[in-house]
Amino acid sequence: MKTEAWVLMACLLLAGCDPPAPEPKSFAGLGADAAPFKQVVPGAPLVFPRDHGAHDGFRIEWWYVTANLKDEQGRDWGVQWTLFRSALRPGPETADWHSPNLWMGHAALTGPGGHQVSETLARGGVGQAGVEAQPFHAWINDWSLQGSPGVDRLQMRASGQGFGYDLALTSDRPLVLHGAQGYSEKSGKGQASYYFSQPFYAVSGEVERGAQRIAVTGQAWLDREWSSQPLAAGQSGWDWFSLHLAKGAKLMLFQVREAQGLPYRAGTWVDAQGRSRALQGEQITLTPLAWTTLANGKRLPTRWRVAVPSIQVDVEVDALEPQAWMGTRFPYWEGPVRVSGNGRGYLEMTGY
Repeated sequence: MKTEAWVLMACLLLAGCDPPAPEPKSFAGLGADAAPFKQVVPGAPLVFPRDHGAHDGFRIEWWYVTANLKDEQGRDWGVQWTLFRSALRPGPETADWHSPNLWMGHAALTGPGGHQVSETLARGGVGQAGVEAQPFHAWINDWSLQGSPGVDRLQMRASGQGFGYDLALTSDRPLVLHGAQGYSEKSGKGQASYYFSQPFYAVSGEVERGAQRIAVTGQAWLDREWSSQPLAAGQSGWDWFSLHLAKGAKLMLFQVREAQGLPYRAGTWVDAQGRSRALQGEQITLTPLAWTTLANGKRLPTRWRVAVPSIQVDVEVDALEPQAWMGTRFPYWEGPVRVSGNGRGYLEMTGY
């Protein structure tokens, strides 16, 4: 899961529209009827390079990279680069101010010295932001994620007040399709997204904090997801894990919390060669172990037990920086984590 809720609401603000006054029945209204937008249906094949680009007719989508890095002193760093597209109405992109698309970018750097965040907004159709499928290029203002020619090799750049990064990402492994060949259910009631990842990037480059430029290496994970109605009524938020395990395997897990009842859980196990297996909710245990009170007074679980007995996984996941709050217009928690047994990864938590 990703932060599509804030994309939709921020775009409404950018367009000069007020969100509806009544309390939404689902998290940020994402369980509301999405007609006349396109719907996610099972069995629709993902096609590349087409699906690296934007999807006209769907309401919400994102391009999302997280990277776990180390510098030459052995210190841990984390980087996030995110581009969201939200459509005010169905229809194709136009090369003018009548474009239906609005865009939001989030960038973050976490490491020695704390957690820094930047946010930027743009309107579609006038060159401020967009995505081209081939050669791959995603951008918003002067932030960019650029491929050569697809997404096997990427150059990723962003900056905010007092921080920035310029990183090269490379992978020789296949893309991972989540759920049923890319059809990823989120509620068990038909709500779903199309969802694939590239979790096998090797990374090198520099991060910048203040006037200091620091060489780093590590690994990164790209998520691609699009939908029009990803949640059901009463789903209050989610917890999402992307984990690089010690022997080269990858693990994606999420739970969507219900206002009443048990959360909906799913995930994907990927072995070191890139072969994947879908995981069902009954196979997954996600247990908060420690809670952190943030500077803004919110209380969130920043240490978890993650267990999937069917693949012999039972680990603890602990936040590198418990105060990794994304203080954007519609805030959430996202930051790098350490995994017991010498793994690394990222955790996102919304709706707390």
